[in-house]
Amino acid sequence: MIQAVPQVPVSEVADVVRVAVAPVFLLSGIGAFLNVCASRLSRIVDRSRVIEPLLLASRGEEHDRWVAELRIVDRRMQLVNIATGMSVLSALLTCLVVILLFAASLLHSHFGTLIALLFIVSMVAIGTAFAIFLAETRLAERAVRVRSELLQHKVDPED
Repeated sequence: MIQAVPQVPVSEVADVVRVAVAPVFLLSGIGAFLNVCASRLSRIVDRSRVIEPLLLASRGEEHDRWVAELRIVDRRMQLVNIATGMSVLSALLTCLVVILLFAASLLHSHFGTLIALLFIVSMVAIGTAFAIFLAETRLAERAVRVRSELLQHKVDPED
């Protein structure tokens, strides 16, 4: 037996759309952040491609310096990947919130607690992504500061 889909008044659907707009704007912001993460990851990968041949061609202290820099680049890559994963998780949970808002309205169900919990977890995920991204940018900044200290190195003219 096929049940007919219950008719939902347009005004009720309009109310749900109004409520669902905020999470949709959130998705837009998460998408922009994912774009930043992807750009950052691309630049990190480019840097690793520059370092690898220099590492293979180096010896001694220079080799050790390139290994240390490659380790930093690898750690930065890991952090950006984690931030990206947490952002995607947040986006998926936010999509689920929007879906449940509409499902609750159409089915006249009470998903309020579930929707609230999913939204909270989504916010924790995006907050974690932001924190990890901050850690990556701090790591990158420290690595650049170390390299800038090399510019201050002076050679004794008597050598």
